[in-house]
Amino acid sequence: MEIPRLHPDTIEDVKQRADIYDVVSEHVVLRKRGKDYVGLCPFHDEKTPSFSVSPSKQMYYCFGCNAGGNAVKFLMEVGKRSFSDVVLDLARRYQVPVKTLQPEQRESLQRQLSLREQLYEILALATAFYQHALRQPQGQQALEYLKSERRLEEETIQQFQLGYAPEGWETIYRYLVEHKGKPVQQVEQAGLIAPRKESRGYYDRFRARLMIPIHDTQGRIIGFGGRTLKDEQPKYLNSPDTPLFDKGKTLFALDKARDAIAKQDKAVVVEGYFDAITLHAAGITNVVASLGTALSQTQVKQLLRYSESKQIILNFDADAAGTQASERAIAEIATLAYSGQVQLRILNLPDGKDADEFLKAHTDAAEQYSQLVNNAPLWLDWQINQLLRERDLNQADQFQQVAQSMVKLLNQLEDINQRSYYINHCAQLLSRGKTKLIPLFIENLQAQLKKPTTHSIRKSAPRLSNASTLERSQKHENNHSQFKFTVLGERHLLEEAEALLLLIYLHCPEYRQTIIDAIEAQDLLFSLSHHRFLWQQILELQFVVQASPQTVDPLISLLQERSIEFPEEMARVAHLLHLDEKKQEDLVRTPLLIRAATASLERVTCEKHRRYCLEQWQKLNPATEPERWKYYSEEFYKVDQRIQELDQLRQFNLSDILNNRCN
Repeated sequence: MEIPRLHPDTIEDVKQRADIYDVVSEHVVLRKRGKDYVGLCPFHDEKTPSFSVSPSKQMYYCFGCNAGGNAVKFLMEVGKRSFSDVVLDLARRYQVPVKTLQPEQRESLQRQLSLREQLYEILALATAFYQHALRQPQGQQALEYLKSERRLEEETIQQFQLGYAPEGWETIYRYLVEHKGKPVQQVEQAGLIAPRKESRGYYDRFRARLMIPIHDTQGRIIGFGGRTLKDEQPKYLNSPDTPLFDKGKTLFALDKARDAIAKQDKAVVVEGYFDAITLHAAGITNVVASLGTALSQTQVKQLLRYSESKQIILNFDADAAGTQASERAIAEIATLAYSGQVQLRILNLPDGKDADEFLKAHTDAAEQYSQLVNNAPLWLDWQINQLLRERDLNQADQFQQVAQSMVKLLNQLEDINQRSYYINHCAQLLSRGKTKLIPLFIENLQAQLKKPTTHSIRKSAPRLSNASTLERSQKHENNHSQFKFTVLGERHLLEEAEALLLLIYLHCPEYRQTIIDAIEAQDLLFSLSHHRFLWQQILELQFVVQASPQTVDPLISLLQERSIEFPEEMARVAHLLHLDEKKQEDLVRTPLLIRAATASLERVTCEKHRRYCLEQWQKLNPATEPERWKYYSEEFYKVDQRIQELDQLRQFNLSDILNNRCN
């Protein structure tokens, strides 16, 4: 839909209501550190977390790439979306009334926004209908199935709002469209009916099926899972994707499990609806189901929001299909698993049973199940055990296959300590109890796990200029020449450039918009904490300054008053509030100084990215990973060219401009 111009009141309400942790944790696995949270930055590749989220300030900031802002800015950057689109989405999410600047657009916008509410109502009506049908003669078989075969109590049937979709091609259609007067298009959008292919009209999507409502985290019904009671396929039929429902992003029973997940600090994921329902009925309530799809990163990140230790236990069936499902889940979330962002464990129940079967087979099943969950092996141990299944290590060909698979698995581990542990573990398994052979196998595994060394760039170089630049850079890096930006040099440059921009902003009001435009154009931020603090105070006071009737600019006096509330922080930037004669002379060249300072800030960011590209290129083998090798070579070249352009803009020695360096 066309996004209208939103009223400032709506924008401000959204900013106030949107929670930065709530928004970011859907995209980044966050761990608590003091008052804040940290995780791997979604805007650049890194192995050590430098991305920080502050709930108290409602801000995020990455110390690696300098990305930062509020919840709105995060969603704009991570999804490459417009400001209005993000604000409107957050307004829906946090139920903020939407006002527009053009009154004629309001009615149209409200109609579009209210569609979701109407779909919620239709699904709630359908649920009540299915629940009623379950108690009628036509639903007797379904009710008997729940109570006898599934052994569910009435309380559980009510808790999960289970129902029955009667036989007949137009039962729910007639109830919702003809009896309740709901628009047929909306009933179709809710996923309950579908248009006939060979004639006019619609037919019910769910017929003669046991109906299981699917809820969002707020407890609203967004779709259904329907189980057949006949010998027909598919056994389970889910709602199609709708404006409310996406099965790849939804977890069954999360609305009922999230508090228990937070309390127990772990989440259990099972395959089927009834596995989850039966476990909840048995008092094991930190359980969700994956709706028959491979567990996705989106689903995992939903769970991790509720677990401090980021612990997830996959309890899929122990048969071939269940094993494949576990392996698909591991592959889907491999990035999170290998980097240690999720503590993933795999639980296979004895005798190949699923959770529902296990609970029925034991009198103290709930206690036994909880013990098995607590003792579930880490995913790496499970995968290694899978490599050994039905393998005879006394056979040379099978031994070789297992060893090669172990090397492939171990080579993905990024943590050095974790890798060392599993090298020893695999060596013990390969030794088959012969302890004298363990050191030999450790040595062999380590030799195969060594990363490829830097290869001559002359071999099949994608671009000669790239190659020579990279080779020169590599030599300079190794020789610690002046070409390399040291951390100390970067900080020195940041100190001077940031201080200069702040000095101009404070004492040259006519250039304030120029500085803001320059910073926004290159998406720059103040990296040093004391400068970042001062800039935040400036932004908070800018509305007061703009509204001030005074002829003399009040910004500096207002900042000086902040020294009472923030004495230590303001002491570090106090020298910027005063303009001596030498600095005043230098500021005559203000436009050039702004250009030089912003170029310096961008250069530091580019230099970090340049070093990263070089490091990645050095690790790669062009023979085995030619595309990635070429990518980092070309990326390095582009950044190197940009650095040269920035150096042309930095023709001022900033240390001559600023007499007093920042502390």
